[in-house]
Amino acid sequence: MSSIVDYYRGKTILVTGATGFMGKVLVEKLLRACPDVERLYLLVRHKAGQTPTQRINSIVEGKLFDQLRQLQPDFQSKLRPITSDLLEPDLGLSQSDEELLVSKVNIVFHSAAMVKFQEHLKYSLQMNVLATQRLLGLCQKMTSLEAFIHVSTAYAYCNRQFIEEIVYPPRVHPQKLLDCIEWMDDDMVSTITPDLVRDHPNTYTFSKGIAENLLLEQRGHVPLAIIRPSIVTATWREPLPGWVDNFNGPTGIFIAIGKGILRTMSGDPAAKADIVPVDVPINLMIAAAWNIAVKGSGETQIYNCTTGTTNPYTWGQIATKTIDFYLETPLEQPFRIPPKGAQFTLHRWWHEFWVPITHLLPAYISDVLFRAMGKKPRMVRLYDKLHKSLESLDWFTCRGWDWSNTNVMKLQRQLSEEDRKLFYFDVSAIDWDQYMENYLIGAKRYVLKEDVSKIPECRRYIQRVLRIQYVLKFVAVVIAWRVLIARSRRVRNLWFVMIGQLLRLLNALRLGKH
Repeated sequence: MSSIVDYYRGKTILVTGATGFMGKVLVEKLLRACPDVERLYLLVRHKAGQTPTQRINSIVEGKLFDQLRQLQPDFQSKLRPITSDLLEPDLGLSQSDEELLVSKVNIVFHSAAMVKFQEHLKYSLQMNVLATQRLLGLCQKMTSLEAFIHVSTAYAYCNRQFIEEIVYPPRVHPQKLLDCIEWMDDDMVSTITPDLVRDHPNTYTFSKGIAENLLLEQRGHVPLAIIRPSIVTATWREPLPGWVDNFNGPTGIFIAIGKGILRTMSGDPAAKADIVPVDVPINLMIAAAWNIAVKGSGETQIYNCTTGTTNPYTWGQIATKTIDFYLETPLEQPFRIPPKGAQFTLHRWWHEFWVPITHLLPAYISDVLFRAMGKKPRMVRLYDKLHKSLESLDWFTCRGWDWSNTNVMKLQRQLSEEDRKLFYFDVSAIDWDQYMENYLIGAKRYVLKEDVSKIPECRRYIQRVLRIQYVLKFVAVVIAWRVLIARSRRVRNLWFVMIGQLLRLLNALRLGKH
């Protein structure tokens, strides 16, 4: 019998961020692996005219929940969406809902966050720090709380080269910072942002580090663990390999390569790409909550959930694998053929040299053709968005980090053999090439909603386009050469000399046979 599954029997769980990528996988895994949980309360806000219940119903109808639906057809009876807004006082909870949570909840998983890298600092702090503080306040009222799991990021202290499983002291006191942004307007916060953020690449990583410090300082009696995943990507094994549902992070980059849109990018091919499949941190979160509740020492536990230390994979390997895969397994209707010789370079000047040639020129030509056909031009605007996204990723693709993972390895050793299989987070077992194939086909199937049965048709299309490109290149060379011959006597004489030498060589070879 699994010790973790046994622990979760009859437990009531609160989840924030349940509509996000990690939150969806967490909810599915909890219900599938721990079928005897009592209830999952999901804090969800109204959005785009949908109620929290409608949003959750839409999510659980997706492909991610197919296996769970077969195993437990009535699993939705254990889900209860609760109307909430983390940016509101008291989390926007009604009095009755707050009383319910305070009296019932045993475990809290806090995965909600503002993950936009270049979000205004005030909003990043409100969502990632102030909302966390408000949730902590709710946890401190809970009468049966056994574990509070906070999802941070491995890049919370990316201004350091080596990052241990500790909380590093901030330059600015968290509470004083929150007090300041409460009365400052947006312009005032923008003015002080460069001095506050300093050697952090963006407001996201800065705010996550501040949130960790606030939790450590104000947690009181709350049993706390902080999980720090690196770059979270598609599922490795469960509930289905390669599942991903958004363009965030590397997924959008891979699709841009597959569509032939992205042909040059700043990055160090030799740097470790610390991507971690989403099911790894989810399993770690579930195991960490069990560990705190059953074996906790009272100390805050920090877990660096990364792959580069144990099982490194480089950006260069990822780029090569992505291009080769999408040439063999093409996406539908690519803008251009995926670039076999794509520029993935650490030299920014070389990248900037190729951007106008390989990105902007084709984009402007395409938009001219779109206008001529009476269609709305879109490629220049798309490239503008792509370049802004690439700029925000430069910090992570051009350098590497080292993380200690002592606590992760220790927790793994504490698990039984059955729990290690059910709640796996040993990243040394990842076969990266196989994982990338599942990831890339998953992006095609689940993000782009493309029919994999049409892959042979896509291959034939790619081959036709390649043949046309070869013919056009040959014609262009011939035309250019003919123009040079017509305009330059020196080139014409060189041409005749080359032809003469070739004929003499062929004649010599023919005579040699006799």
